[in-house]
Amino acid sequence: MIATRKIEVTTPPLENGDRLTREEFEIRYTAMPELKKAELIEGVVYLGSCVRVVHHSQPHGVFSTLGWASIYCLRPV
Repeated sequence: MIATRKIEVTTPPLENGDRLTREEFEIRYTAMPELKKAELIEGVVYLGSCVRVVHHSQPHGVFSTLGWASIYCLRPV
């Protein structure tokens, strides 16, 4: 009887700055469904930074509100 071992090949995750071919990039990108955005530009991988909604949307909401409110207040009566 011959003993066989099952060898599991895992795909390494994408990391910022990796140098890959297009084919290798696509294989790794599809292996990471939780990844929202990654780009391959001239063979270099660029990943989007994580942005928390609380820290990102709060200042944006304040500036938007101030913008339309100041325009509304400055309009001629």
